[in-house]
Amino acid sequence: MKISRITCYEVLVPAREGAIDSKQVSKPLHKLPVGAMEGWSLQFDQLPKLLIKMELESGIVGWGELYRNHNWATVDAIIHTLLGRDIESLSLQHLPFTFCREYDGFECAVWDAYARLHNMRVVDLLGGPCKQKVKVSAWSSHRVIEEVEDLVKNYHALGYDCIKFKCDLQDDVQGWCETIATTVPSMQVILDPNERWQYAFEARKRIDGLKNIGNVLCIEDPVPRWKLTEYASLRAYSSIPVVLHVSLPYLLDGQRIKDAIQAIQLEAVDGFNFNGGLADFQRLDHIASASGLPCWHGSEIDLGILEAMYVHCSSAAASCTWPSDIFGRLIRTHDLLKTPLLFEPPYVYLPQGNGLGVEPDPDAIAYYQTAKKEYHL
Repeated sequence: MKISRITCYEVLVPAREGAIDSKQVSKPLHKLPVGAMEGWSLQFDQLPKLLIKMELESGIVGWGELYRNHNWATVDAIIHTLLGRDIESLSLQHLPFTFCREYDGFECAVWDAYARLHNMRVVDLLGGPCKQKVKVSAWSSHRVIEEVEDLVKNYHALGYDCIKFKCDLQDDVQGWCETIATTVPSMQVILDPNERWQYAFEARKRIDGLKNIGNVLCIEDPVPRWKLTEYASLRAYSSIPVVLHVSLPYLLDGQRIKDAIQAIQLEAVDGFNFNGGLADFQRLDHIASASGLPCWHGSEIDLGILEAMYVHCSSAAASCTWPSDIFGRLIRTHDLLKTPLLFEPPYVYLPQGNGLGVEPDPDAIAYYQTAKKEYHL
């Protein structure tokens, strides 16, 4: 069954007002180089996303979504590699183009179309679900402490029992956690410095203030990722779990599957945040599962197609038991789906139906569209 047409929809979907952070401390949340600018340069919702509509000659359609800030030259090259190929001749474990930041979005479209062709769900291609619903967290970037009480009250009222915060050396993480413990005692906290606590001694200062509060689920990437021996020392320093984020789309940072293996060998972590495509996330899950460590599914605060893929991946992953970074329409103004994923916080349910089990909303895509390209045989 040949791939006969691929249509690309570039979209720009902004975040909801106030959903990311406080105006007083607004800081970009990605490390990607944009033009001549260095990383941490633009807020994530200012970067475009690309949706992929892949049509088979039978009329079956598969959808994919790329991570933010795609490279059009790479997209063109991948599409010309796939057009005219029999989808059943492709190895789902390794598609016929090099691994790149655009790989996972095309993998998503191929798996969606392949599963629909065979009247299967994507999760079935991963061996079937371990669970029908996936634990998820609320989320925020940097906040002034005056906003934290209302923020967690609102999320708690929706049903969330965990919130993840981005943070750096300027943030009062102890004050946040004390406020949360007083306001919603049952709410757990994930702190994610994105390596920006910089030094183990700075991390220890903050751990000293946090360890007696008792609501920190874990600290993710406290110091630069290459300092795994410092991760091990921080893990030994207190009972607060230390987590390594392995995000395969960040190729420029050198993140690879081997990072998880090395962290386990050094006894440096208590668990993981994993980002990757369908086949690679399962590889990472198998590493964590074999080591008896938990993980959750990370994100780049994506739209509905990728989030649906994340739910299928997480549902099939035995190690994925900590709350994942799947936020639905909490952060962005739209997920570009006709029917949103079913959230009953603190869970999101595995979509029903063939393939990814979701359908994009053409009207919403047209509203947020910034460019469109069509390729066909």
